[in-house]
Amino acid sequence: MKKRILTGMLCVLLLLAGISCRTEQPQEDARPSVVVTIFPQYDFVRQIAGDLVNLTMLVQPGSEVHGFDPTFSEVSTILHADLFVYVGGESDGWVEDVLAKSERTINAIALLPLVDALEEETVEGMQAEEDDGEAPEADEHVWTSPKNAVRIVEALCDALVKLLPESERTLRDNAARYIEQLNDLDARLHAIAEGGKRNTVVFAERFPFRYLCDELHLNYYAALRGCSSNEEVSLSTVAFLIDRVRELDLDSVFYIEFSDRSIANSIAAATGCKTLLLHSCHNVSREDFDAGVTYLDLMNRNAESLKEALG
Repeated sequence: MKKRILTGMLCVLLLLAGISCRTEQPQEDARPSVVVTIFPQYDFVRQIAGDLVNLTMLVQPGSEVHGFDPTFSEVSTILHADLFVYVGGESDGWVEDVLAKSERTINAIALLPLVDALEEETVEGMQAEEDDGEAPEADEHVWTSPKNAVRIVEALCDALVKLLPESERTLRDNAARYIEQLNDLDARLHAIAEGGKRNTVVFAERFPFRYLCDELHLNYYAALRGCSSNEEVSLSTVAFLIDRVRELDLDSVFYIEFSDRSIANSIAAATGCKTLLLHSCHNVSREDFDAGVTYLDLMNRNAESLKEALG
């Protein structure tokens, strides 16, 4: 995805409004304010801190994450946060503008520097992006690897302890229990990958699972890169994926959350394979959000889908 920056109008509004974090907002909640951009961070903080913090997720449940730009009100929320958590990739290009316009140093954590970041890659058959002359982007979907999730949780725990030193024991105990669950998930996924009769998966659209496939040593084919800006997939790309499903005798083709499944359905109709959801955890539906679904819930469902696909 091409780098997006906060619009000039928003910057002008910030200056005209004179937003400064030295001027306190009315405090109706004495708890530290933690603002995150997307669902994985939201759930990680929730698992560590629970009700000890006032937690806000900027991207609304059910909304498309790619292309998000904050409103004036959301920027104000970030500027007054005690902790701000974001991914840090190209799709968060607007963040640097917001942080630069603040009249104080915002306590912020980006996820990408916490892990060994991988570049997005174009594999055989994948629809190529328009060459803009820029260096390859880092794949932003770092949380799809449970091992990366552990590193992120450890860093978030340290940051939360600084906000709530009197609750350090509770925070660290919660983080330790959660990390144990993440390690169990990682072991389960490895057992599925190692025990499967196949080691290749096909995605009918964007591919936000580079970290997971790299961790599990799985090969993949996909229509588009993880943060692709393309909205349509060519017939030649679909034909290539159909050929791979037939050649590899695959039982399943994957689609991701919020997909219309049209490409996956086309591949399934041509090959007789099934369609399966693999959830990137980028965001969740309003129904799932209200029901309290968690990252572990989604990833354990993914484990079942992988078990079925890999045989």
